[in-house]
Amino acid sequence: MKKIPCLVAILVCLALVALPATAMTSDALDINIGQDGRADIQFKYSLNWLEYISVYLHVVDPGQEVKKALESNFHKPVEVIAVDSGSVRLSVDSFASVKEKDGITTVRTPGLTFAEGERILKNYWFAPLVSIDLSPAITTMRFPDGSVATFTDALEIPPQVRSW
Repeated sequence: MKKIPCLVAILVCLALVALPATAMTSDALDINIGQDGRADIQFKYSLNWLEYISVYLHVVDPGQEVKKALESNFHKPVEVIAVDSGSVRLSVDSFASVKEKDGITTVRTPGLTFAEGERILKNYWFAPLVSIDLSPAITTMRFPDGSVATFTDALEIPPQVRSW
């Protein structure tokens, strides 16, 4: 009888080694920019079972990882508002620069890159078991004037400028 649990453990280990690489899926990045340049950001993702276990066991904290990646990108403090198994909500003060001149308001956003986040995640113990691609399936940036910029599967988002 003691051989059965041992056999099951061996089979599970072999299955883990034989599994094809699995991946975290970056589903959507929504950035809402306020009149003052502050951004409310929601990053939605799907985790496979290995990543879910890593988050559940607190090996990886998606909120802190996204926060680190954004702070290194923006060189500004990022506040984590909420984290769950499928999304992270953040806030960044002065995300965009806002200038008013001659009755025209101009909002300029920084460029975004997810390459640094991918590099950080590739240093974790489970990196060989997963295929990491942080480029969101869809990135939506909403501006205070109601205009919207949308990007599909983009690892980098160029700076955006809107005037009204």
